[in-house]
Amino acid sequence: MAEDEMKGVPKVLVLGPPLCFPSIQSLYSHKFHFLKPHLSDLSLQYFLHHHHPPSITAILCSANYPITAEVLRLLPSLHLLVTCSAGTNHVDLRECRRRGIQVASAGPLFSEDVADTAVALLIDGMRKISAADRWLRTQNLHNTPWDLFPFGSKLSGKQVGIVGLGSIGMEVAKRLECFGCIISYNSKHKKTRVSYPFYSSVVELATTCDVLVLCCELNEQTKHIINREVILALGKGGFIVNIGRGVLIDEKELVKCLMEGEIGGAGLDVFENEPHVPKELFQMNNVVLSPHSAAITTESFMNMCDLAGGNLEAFFSNKPLITPVMLPE
Repeated sequence: MAEDEMKGVPKVLVLGPPLCFPSIQSLYSHKFHFLKPHLSDLSLQYFLHHHHPPSITAILCSANYPITAEVLRLLPSLHLLVTCSAGTNHVDLRECRRRGIQVASAGPLFSEDVADTAVALLIDGMRKISAADRWLRTQNLHNTPWDLFPFGSKLSGKQVGIVGLGSIGMEVAKRLECFGCIISYNSKHKKTRVSYPFYSSVVELATTCDVLVLCCELNEQTKHIINREVILALGKGGFIVNIGRGVLIDEKELVKCLMEGEIGGAGLDVFENEPHVPKELFQMNNVVLSPHSAAITTESFMNMCDLAGGNLEAFFSNKPLITPVMLPE
């Protein structure tokens, strides 16, 4: 659409950009004027100077772009922020509330896919699937006897503690129950509608479990919620799966405990300083690694395009957002 044809079309500032933005742009470019500073050599402040900041009322962003109070101050007329992620730890939600800015996220859209990945990482780690694949590709060249490959551990009957029993945590629990696992959990509040045992302390939860699966959101209270004390409480045969955010774990302590044999293994989709991954992990056969891809499936990718576009359409049509985020007091 030519520039003169964009007059009167709502401006949406794209920050990140989200992985699905090319599809969103192709579907909604006739309805919204997408401003793309990632294609410019200018800083965000100077880019906005050329696009009349008071005329911009919406942001579309990815989880990789921090939406700080400083960024929000550049946009005096902002009233909507749509993030293409379930997590919102990259957004200053308190500033959004103070400013009266509505926020929409992916909501539970990715919950099933992320839960699938959590279970996959757990099975892979405990049954040594990736390790067996690597071993066979190298050792079979020398006709190494297959019975030399080390034993894995069975999943059925394991005590699994879920940290964060929200939409993702519930999907993980549902799947692992089918494997005969015994579920307990830690969460900000006890869930009155579930029968799983509740532990208010993550250390106590770890003491009773063989496995911890991290599904909680990242905030000031959950940063490094998994520290050395928790890891040691889980024990030498314990296994940790993280499909939340990397900073939920004190990564240096996790690496140290893995190297010292204080924990049995880990399945990690997220890391503390992405895209950096501690090099020590690459050498460990009891660790399964994934590039923060738990939520990425072909189906959810397209659904996210529809959801992000739907939230933008709802806002500019004065309708309720499809997946609004509750802003903190």
